[in-house]
Amino acid sequence: MRGGNKWSFVAIEHTLKARLVRTHPRTLQSVAVKSWEIAPSETSTAPPAYFLPNQLERVTGWAFSSEHPRNAMAGGSVEHGATRGYLLKDVWLIDGALYKDDAYSWLTPRSSWWPQIRVECEIERGAVFCTASGNKYFGMWLMDDCLTYPLACAEGTPITTAQAVSPHVLSYEGWLDMKPTRLHNAFFRELVIFEDVGQNRHKYARARSISEKLLAHVKAQSHPGVFILRGRSGVLRLMHNEMALAEHLRDQRGFRILDPMKSDIPTIVATCAGAQTVIGVEGSGLMHGMMVLPPGGAVLALQPADRFVPLYKHLTDRNHQHYGFVVGTAEKNGFRINPEEVERTLDLFPA
Repeated sequence: MRGGNKWSFVAIEHTLKARLVRTHPRTLQSVAVKSWEIAPSETSTAPPAYFLPNQLERVTGWAFSSEHPRNAMAGGSVEHGATRGYLLKDVWLIDGALYKDDAYSWLTPRSSWWPQIRVECEIERGAVFCTASGNKYFGMWLMDDCLTYPLACAEGTPITTAQAVSPHVLSYEGWLDMKPTRLHNAFFRELVIFEDVGQNRHKYARARSISEKLLAHVKAQSHPGVFILRGRSGVLRLMHNEMALAEHLRDQRGFRILDPMKSDIPTIVATCAGAQTVIGVEGSGLMHGMMVLPPGGAVLALQPADRFVPLYKHLTDRNHQHYGFVVGTAEKNGFRINPEEVERTLDLFPA
């Protein structure tokens, strides 16, 4: 990395074009000078999810999906995209966006209304491992960006944007030996970017490696499961009987209760390690448990009817785990889950 100021009006040019011409920008991949396959695409057969009759009929809305979740929950043949790398030359990172000629990609929202023009450093060869969704959602950072980080290390200086991060992020980085370079603005002589959305076997191997690194820090003994509380954290998905259900499963089935917003990473990993089942309201908090859940384990997501998220089933399918869900009923700016339905769904999972 070299210091010294550089000046570029590329961000301003793109802003003016977007407002005056309103054309769709080219993708960064389209202006790469080289691309290569890191792992091939694959086809697999996904198992159906575990759920009681009439659960899907309760669903009134969904997120991170373009269609009703019934098809994803039914299982069947699934295509997993290849993992690919792309080399670009002379790329600008300015206030959360990457620019190359007439192509650009947002990684974080701009910090000010008008784009900046000054760049403080120059990097000979960098590799971006962060994503827009990972920068926005902790769970996606943990399940996607952390898995792409080793690919970036193999190609250059591992780069992420310089947005504020939580103590949990910093602790996970320490335990996973992640040493990213955080930047607001920079000029790259060479920059590698990745397509790493396919849940192929290469990504599964990286996920297992991360799990093993985390488990190496704690003593894991098998236990029935962990109930991960969401409470009022993040985007509000308020489950009115959350604590009552958690305590019921603790008393009746031996589940541990974890509030990640009140716990540090050593406590979180130690509590989740060895769990046979991870249960909780759909959201980023579930990823704490899923990161150390072994093959053969189970995830039971408690879903609000108006925001069903099928995303985590793709991960359990990849990781050779079981996935189930219970859909709640709306109640006073939140929802309620029937404890009997939870018990019956847990009993559907293989022993």
